[in-house]
Amino acid sequence: MTVNYLFLAEGFEIAEAMCPVDMMTRGGLKTKTVSITEEHLVHSSHGIGIMADLNWDEFMEEIETEGIDKHSVLAFPGGMPGSTNLSEKKELISLAQNHFDKGGITAAICAAPSVVLGKLNGLKGRRMCCYAGFEKTLEDAGAIVTVNDGVVVDRNLITSRGAGHAIAFGLAIVAAAAGKDEAERVAKAIML
Repeated sequence: MTVNYLFLAEGFEIAEAMCPVDMMTRGGLKTKTVSITEEHLVHSSHGIGIMADLNWDEFMEEIETEGIDKHSVLAFPGGMPGSTNLSEKKELISLAQNHFDKGGITAAICAAPSVVLGKLNGLKGRRMCCYAGFEKTLEDAGAIVTVNDGVVVDRNLITSRGAGHAIAFGLAIVAAAAGKDEAERVAKAIML
């Protein structure tokens, strides 16, 4: 079964991490949270501690053994300084670039589309959105940045503006990875 990964760094936005993981899990996607350090405990920007499924070494061991499936989702929550911390993990950016280049689903919300995905090559002409005030990096990379949509899907790239769109972001991931019908089933099940 394809494994999907959501990456956690100190200072992540709790709703932007947990809502997508919840939607993905409800949508039948095997999803693991990954701490980008050797610690499993990662604190949100508001000090809420979350125990990641894997620390960085365990994640690296898992993907060395099993690889990252082209159909996997790599997801990046926003929050500050969480987005900056994710972006400074060179191995993570390299993995994201490789996955994106192979057509793998790459998703980011809030500041992460700009701060994390803004480090990727190949954004020219891609439709994206991000948290207000973070557009410049994406525009400089040649992306077409919208400020009117809460979630933007452009082929294998899914971006969202912020925590208020975290459930819709998670459902967009489910639709991309498991199909529109599955995303609609999950939305109906949560009374959306």
